[in-house]
Amino acid sequence: MSGEICGQRNAMNIKDYMEHVGSSARAASRIVARASTAAKNAALHAMAGEIRSGREGLLAANLRDVEQARSEGLDAAMIDRLTLTAGGIETMAQGLEQVAALPDPVGDISDLKRRPSGIQVGKMRVPLGVVGIIYEARPNVTADAAALCLKSGNAAILRGGREALASNQAIAACVREGLTIAGLPESAVQILDTTDRAAVGYLVAMPQFVDVIVPRGGRGLIERIAAEARVPVIKHLDGICHVYIDDDADIDMAIRIADNAKTQRYGTCNTMETLLVAQAIAGRVLPQLAKIYTDKGVELRGCEQARALIPEMHAACEEDWSTEYLAPILSVRLVAGLDDAILHIARYGSQHTDAIVTENYSHALRFLREVDSSSVMVNASTRFADGFEYGLGAEIGISTDKFHARGPVGLEGLTSQKWIVLGTGETRS
Repeated sequence: MSGEICGQRNAMNIKDYMEHVGSSARAASRIVARASTAAKNAALHAMAGEIRSGREGLLAANLRDVEQARSEGLDAAMIDRLTLTAGGIETMAQGLEQVAALPDPVGDISDLKRRPSGIQVGKMRVPLGVVGIIYEARPNVTADAAALCLKSGNAAILRGGREALASNQAIAACVREGLTIAGLPESAVQILDTTDRAAVGYLVAMPQFVDVIVPRGGRGLIERIAAEARVPVIKHLDGICHVYIDDDADIDMAIRIADNAKTQRYGTCNTMETLLVAQAIAGRVLPQLAKIYTDKGVELRGCEQARALIPEMHAACEEDWSTEYLAPILSVRLVAGLDDAILHIARYGSQHTDAIVTENYSHALRFLREVDSSSVMVNASTRFADGFEYGLGAEIGISTDKFHARGPVGLEGLTSQKWIVLGTGETRS
């Protein structure tokens, strides 16, 4: 947000402020939509340079946020998502450069076909317009969202969480400077300078200014936005991810994948929360995994059959199968085979990411076809469900919706397509 807007902030009520932000974003979106690829890439490289040169200031701002979060008793998963490191700042800068290196989707024409009438009919990829992004904790979302929205020709209105206010404002300063260097309007990416919850209510209910909302945060935040929004929402509620170890699995591979899917990082939406193991192979794989998890401090909650193999495992209750822990806790269930695994995922999963470990081709193919999730994997960790790992450069979020965008949302997910017709004077008879 420009200094002029910030200076006017105190003189406005929230409604006036949000309408000013919205109208500024709408005006900027028209400029960004027609901006050249070179100009957008120049802004992204400039932002990366500003982030690198401002590393110490970013770390200091983040430290203030982390210390405040600890003093307020925020949980470990939230503080983990909030914390920036020097390496994380470099990764943020590299993410901007990676988005700059990606092909520009805007204006791409596909499926052009000549009709019997002589006209050519196809589709052109175009920006959505103004994207509102509401997120908690993760300061890197500020840079990722700015990059993806800008490269896809959209203006962005960003509303970060109160717990990351200082970090987000510091990153926003780098974003604004990058836009200015490239000759693009600062209002192309605006960071709300208020943590008033009323601002969110206005942001999600301004269809005259905002074309789509992307919420990133806890279930309570996303449910509120889905209930109040008057514009389309790209969302996922939970990341209740499963790994199913099939009776035809390679044991060593299964152990590596199940270990990584849970313990590589606990507080992410693509972390495994429930391990399903075929009964026929459980005696060979579960004791080895239980030792790995126990050594790493993971609490295991299992069904009766799993506890018969691992007596020290806590008993799982019905609620455990539908809980996203975001913590070193894992539910474990033994199943009769592939059919039971698919049924369990259908009943308790959140349509985010699910994986099978198997050497059986027909089992793998059935799992891919029948598991109704935004990412379905064979012989790979669920932790790969990520825009960077999928080659998107970065992601603005994960969508478990079935319309427009599904899975990690990158550049194409922030565009739409319109029909175009090319003629040479044809008229319809």
